[in-house]
Amino acid sequence: MFKKIGTAVLLLMTFAACNSNKKGNGGGDNPLLHKSTLPFQAPPFDKIEVSDFLPAFNEGMKQHLKEVDSIANNQEAPTFENTLVALEESGSLLSRVQHVFNILTSANTNPKLQDIQKEVSPKLASHFDAIYLNSKLFQRVKALYEERESLNLDSESLRLVKYYYKRFVRAGAELSKADKTQLKKLNQKAATLSTSFVNKLLAATKDGAWIVDDTAKLTGLSSDRIKKAKQDAKKRKLSGKWLISLQNTTQQPLLEELDNRASRLTLFKHSWNRAEKGDSNDTRSVIKKLAHVRAEKAQLLGFDNYAAWKLQNQMAKNPQTVNKFLKGLVDPAVAKAKEEAADIQNLIDKQGDDFELSPADWNYYSQIIRHNRFGLNADSLKPYFKLNNVLEDGVFYAAHLLYGISFEEVHDIPVWQEDVRVFKVIDNDGSPMGLFYCDYFKRDNKGGGAWMSNLVTQSKLLHQQPVIYNVANFPKPSDGEPALLSFDEVTTMFHEFGHALHGFFANQKYPSLSGTSVARDFVEFPSQFNEHWALTPKVLKNYAVHYKTGKPIPKRMVEQIKKSAQFNQGYMLTELLAAAELDMQWHLLPADETVKNVDSFELKSLKKVGIYYPPVPPRYRSSYFMHIWGNGYSAGYYAYLWTEMLSDDAFVWFENHGGMTRENGQRFRDMILSQGNTKDLAEIYRAFVGHDPRIEPMLKDRGIE
Repeated sequence: MFKKIGTAVLLLMTFAACNSNKKGNGGGDNPLLHKSTLPFQAPPFDKIEVSDFLPAFNEGMKQHLKEVDSIANNQEAPTFENTLVALEESGSLLSRVQHVFNILTSANTNPKLQDIQKEVSPKLASHFDAIYLNSKLFQRVKALYEERESLNLDSESLRLVKYYYKRFVRAGAELSKADKTQLKKLNQKAATLSTSFVNKLLAATKDGAWIVDDTAKLTGLSSDRIKKAKQDAKKRKLSGKWLISLQNTTQQPLLEELDNRASRLTLFKHSWNRAEKGDSNDTRSVIKKLAHVRAEKAQLLGFDNYAAWKLQNQMAKNPQTVNKFLKGLVDPAVAKAKEEAADIQNLIDKQGDDFELSPADWNYYSQIIRHNRFGLNADSLKPYFKLNNVLEDGVFYAAHLLYGISFEEVHDIPVWQEDVRVFKVIDNDGSPMGLFYCDYFKRDNKGGGAWMSNLVTQSKLLHQQPVIYNVANFPKPSDGEPALLSFDEVTTMFHEFGHALHGFFANQKYPSLSGTSVARDFVEFPSQFNEHWALTPKVLKNYAVHYKTGKPIPKRMVEQIKKSAQFNQGYMLTELLAAAELDMQWHLLPADETVKNVDSFELKSLKKVGIYYPPVPPRYRSSYFMHIWGNGYSAGYYAYLWTEMLSDDAFVWFENHGGMTRENGQRFRDMILSQGNTKDLAEIYRAFVGHDPRIEPMLKDRGIE
């Protein structure tokens, strides 16, 4: 996948695991019950045990409700300080526990953590319902909202008043008592189903690995890849076998390289059917129920469908805007994909092969065409993209050029897994900004994709600086070998660090408005924007050096990368659109319509919106679409394309104003990255570029006009 495929999965609500062999600190020694004394309040992962979580969650919820009840039952008239500031200051223990638990169930989970997750998820849903459906508390919030213009508040505080009022209303605060009771039941069901989906999919992805018994089936793979597959099989005690694990998307990286068509078809089948085997890990019954529960919730809240409810606080505002946006891309994307398919079928025919192009063949033959057309070979690029060089001399270097910040690796901060690295982030004036953790290698007990989130959220009110992590799923090299990346993986690193910058430059008083606490169709803007620097000459020459010779990447290769940037864009846009359309169709369902068969619904939906084209499957099939069933992107997957529009349009502004300069970087930091959710997001964007977002730069960048 190239830069436009939404490499990140921004996980503001993710999950991970500590050492489960310890006996537990359920009592007074539980480190989760106390604010960390480590720099920046970084979690003491070396002291946290699995058995600490349940008592910490229970105590955190207990304390939080006590604090909230005190606010709701305050006999004094509501003021900004005694109501909203008090709410912002409440729940610190629960927040701390959630942040740690979240990196311990998505990036390094285990069965004990998953059991806790199953138990805690509905409890948390009930807990937050007890807050946002609290009538007394809502009346205080509502009173402040109605009097907001006379409160003489600064702009961020006024934004917080509006934020809380709208959040309470969206949560159902204005419902009758009976409807609130029903809503609580639906929220608990949804939380339980979502957790079930996440755990089933993790197991299905692990079990879906292709176990190979003969290396003849792996012809085309490098010796190092075959060696790694052998090591992976050995770890699972599979003697005399080779193991090819699955990544989260439909297409698998090795499909580009496997010469044996039967092997390609087999690997694709493993990916396509991973969660549809009729076993305990089959997710289809779960997503049918979850989609219906969401539709019921929307109806109860007065909306025609879940998408209409969910999109209220997004830039797009409503399903009609999203559908119009996506519809405008479908026809040109499919037309371009069909042109590309014709080229591939022509190559297949010329080689004398008697078969029709299938999804399993697309990447293999498109790479041949790419090489023939541009002279570009993906494997020949990798020696120039050593992971550490990309991180320190590319990602960090670009951030230094633009924003003046620097990075210092630290080795005395505990981590959740041995491969994790930690860096102190230092501002341009020499002051410390926070900590950055990176966890890049794939593991069987790690969720798929790549994402960013916080362990500690920036807040002036709470005297907190950000502690942020990036997670990815790059193949770990075989023993003794360096970690070499594809250019897609390079782009992923720049993308995820764009999210991190959004968090590090947060400059808010209130945690609810801080950093990346923005709409889904804005939060991917800074990350996609940061991808642009991966190929900027000043940055590229600094990190793209051969790991053996130290020589910079040849200009010829750089030109090949640039010239091939628009290659295969019909395919890539179509698979992304197909996923976005699937997401919308699932969440446009009314409460009185029940899906009987997931596969039939999926096929019908793709045909309905004109995106069905068999050689190009959706980037995510419904049954393994983690974004929408487990990671908060329900009715929001379109955001990757929407924010691509913002990103490419904003980059044109940079190009027209001198490009990668320190002055432009500071302007972007001040006007975009440091704003959090303190202003209307459309206004923030217009203030920076001087106009509403334009789609033309995005289409031009993709070569689809």
